Amino acid sequence: MVFGLLWTGFVCAISFMEAWLKFKADGVTREIGLSIGRLVFSVLNKVELFFAIVMLILVIKLPRDPIYKKVGFYGAFCILLFQTVYLLPQLDERANQIINNGTVGHSNLHFVYVILECLKVFGLLYLTFKYLKANT
Repeated sequence: MVFGLLWTGFVCAISFMEAWLKFKADGVTREIGLSIGRLVFSVLNKVELFFAIVMLILVIKLPRDPIYKKVGFYGAFCILLFQTVYLLPQLDERANQIINNGTVGHSNLHFVYVILECLKVFGLLYLTFKYLKANT
């Protein structure tokens, strides 16, 4: 399940490094950082969807494997769908409001996103290690 490791690598590099580091760079304002983040997370989401579709095909083609070996993937897949359909559009709208000098109220959406990213990474690693253990 090399796709699981690639997917995990992309999520870790972007969500756990790039997302907050860009705001530490000299000259990067909140608005510029949010604009960059919107672009980067939009592309990351497309890359994740590609990996998810490829892995879905592979997981379906492994019918002999018990469901507990696939649960990590299905969890990650559901999280990705929730992020794609609900969370990212909400976060994108909030970022747009800030970029356009609007005001936004307090929200826990970023906290929820980070928690789901952690769960997604754990699910993908679980699937990958179960697969590697069964095939070595």
